[in-house]
Amino acid sequence: MTASSPAALGRPHRLDLLIAGGGLLGGLLLWTMNLHGGPPQLGLPPSLTLLSLTAMSGAELLRRTAPMAALGIAVPALALDICAGTLVATVLMFTDVVYAAVLYGPAAAARRIPLHSVLGTVVAAVALTAAWPDPQVVMVVIGIAVITVAPAWTGLIIRNHRDAAESARLRAEQTALLAEMDRTQAVAGERARMARELHDMVANHLSAIAIHATAAQSIDDPSATREALGVIRENSVQGLSEMRRLIGLLRDPKASAEYAEEPAATPTLDGLDALIAQARTNGASSGLTFVLDDARHPDGTGPGPRTAAPFELAVYRIVQESLTNALKHAAPGEVRVRIARDRSGALTVTVRSPFADRPGPRAPGSGTGLVGMRERTALLGGAFEAGPESGPAGTVWLVRAALPAAEEEEQR
Repeated sequence: MTASSPAALGRPHRLDLLIAGGGLLGGLLLWTMNLHGGPPQLGLPPSLTLLSLTAMSGAELLRRTAPMAALGIAVPALALDICAGTLVATVLMFTDVVYAAVLYGPAAAARRIPLHSVLGTVVAAVALTAAWPDPQVVMVVIGIAVITVAPAWTGLIIRNHRDAAESARLRAEQTALLAEMDRTQAVAGERARMARELHDMVANHLSAIAIHATAAQSIDDPSATREALGVIRENSVQGLSEMRRLIGLLRDPKASAEYAEEPAATPTLDGLDALIAQARTNGASSGLTFVLDDARHPDGTGPGPRTAAPFELAVYRIVQESLTNALKHAAPGEVRVRIARDRSGALTVTVRSPFADRPGPRAPGSGTGLVGMRERTALLGGAFEAGPESGPAGTVWLVRAALPAAEEEEQR
């Protein structure tokens, strides 16, 4: 509730003004016509009903902004009205004050007022029966219940429905908020996945193009220039083809007929030989040699169970990005890629390349290669490390990823 709302400023609600005004005018009309609900009691003059009518109208003004204060005014006003001759308008406004006290009052009051109204009606019934042994006592007790029990329990029922509706609205808002958070996280995750795929698919080719373009500019040899241009063209065509396939799959996940006719774009470990061969071609001008050490089956037991596709893709991309980094940063020498599998089926990929303390890379990069490899490994529950390592043969740049066992179930 804001500070500018009527309740916050203590001003009566517009509906409360209408109820109070209508009750006051109706009571005045009944008093003018001498239409009282009963004779005065205790020798009080009938004019006191006007005082109780005015007090009850004032209580109606507070029914929403201060319901408990309104009830505190209404109870003695009703007692005075009954003793002075009873105006029906005053009694009707009292029932509304009881109803409003339960509906708008504190939660504790909303629980107590209905119970107290029942208890008060029972006490009144016992007292009247003892003091006035007449069948009309039944009608009087029913009247007391109508002006106390009925409005109190009606207010309680409506309050419970209102609270239930508010709880449902809050749950709906929370559900919508959680759904929006899930959608935002899904979009962010998909954007990160797309960025990793695009980087891994294109960065290798662009790095090779940049390296050979630099070599072609610096070497004044027509045959070397033609060879470099051939490598540049080959990498350009492959990079464009892979980018075209990726864009097609992103536009239509089910792929149109044009892309469905093309080979699947998901690399596997079977493609590591071709990847190493391509790296040898791209790194020849930089004095780099590449060796693949496939130690997945050292005991010669055969291929064994096939690794699940997400794990094969992750290993392939890690090797691909490591080779790209070697082309850009490594000193001349041997780059060794080793793939191993332990008895539990866990995969380990290690890439060692000669470490070079050079002022800058042979080709510019985005700086997200290591981030992408670390993300791929973490998504599969593995461990990743990268950095320089000193050894007997000198300092090497080590990239190591350990992925848990994930064997593809045999299709039957």
